[in-house]
Amino acid sequence: MKLLYPTSLKLDVSSLEGFSVSLHPYDVKQPIPDDLIDADILVTWTNSPTNLQDAAARMKNLRWIQSLAAGPNDVLSAGFDTENRVALTTGSGLHDHTVAEHALGLLLNAARRFYEMRDYQLQGKWPGHLGGPQPDRPSDRFTTLRDARVLIWGFGNIAKSLTPHLRGLGATVRGVARSPGIRDGVEVVAEEKLPELLPQTDALVMILPGSESTRHALHAERLALLPNHAWVVNVGRGTSVDEDALVEALEKGEIGGAALDVFETEPLPEDSKLWKAPNVIVSPHAAGGRPQDAEALIAYNLRRFLAGQPLKNHHRTESSSRL
Repeated sequence: MKLLYPTSLKLDVSSLEGFSVSLHPYDVKQPIPDDLIDADILVTWTNSPTNLQDAAARMKNLRWIQSLAAGPNDVLSAGFDTENRVALTTGSGLHDHTVAEHALGLLLNAARRFYEMRDYQLQGKWPGHLGGPQPDRPSDRFTTLRDARVLIWGFGNIAKSLTPHLRGLGATVRGVARSPGIRDGVEVVAEEKLPELLPQTDALVMILPGSESTRHALHAERLALLPNHAWVVNVGRGTSVDEDALVEALEKGEIGGAALDVFETEPLPEDSKLWKAPNVIVSPHAAGGRPQDAEALIAYNLRRFLAGQPLKNHHRTESSSRL
């Protein structure tokens, strides 16, 4: 049995050497070599579309794909028979800390207006209005995480990593998910509660997965429910936000700003109005991109695969919220 692992990141495969499989590195940007085309297991990370399409067409023995991305859209669109022949598992959990850290950075950037300070710096100007004496926790602006009301929409593993940092800085955190309940001490409600919660929100953090059910989940009507000072932070999927409605709300001053790491089209087109919309921070899908502890996940699933047991993060039961 052959397992192919990508050379697109540094993997310590020594933890996999005790299994009854042979391990083979491969280039994710080139066609699968002929001597490896009979492999049973394929680990993917940043594979090119042509590489995956080639693998889908030629790897007739393939039985399991372990993607290291939290959202395996690239694999799903390549043509593998993931419904019947090939099991597909994701890298959910491998990006929790990096995405949570990035979301925290975007929130702090929004609250402390580092982006605006940088704009003045590049002009060689001193932004005196951003320094010196300032009002403490004004109700009409988002200036601090202390006592801020943060609503996380898509309360999964990333949100669980982010919440302790927000609470440590004094924020009040609530969550929205498909299933309500108490998770890690956080009140999580269903989406039908959004009309009640959005008007009470200083910062809305979006960590929704990309699917037809979440497309434009944050639309004009929901944006209108946010206070005029509220910020939107999106580290989930760009399709979850109606960008035209968001630009209109920003230009009219109906929300405080938006810090976005994901977009409907990436890279963000040069003619997108988001580039010049007021109080927008554009982050180039930089929150994840660094899978952590991938070897442990591969080894765990490999052990279960060889034993004929259910695999962790199977895409049909996946509850991941990112990447």
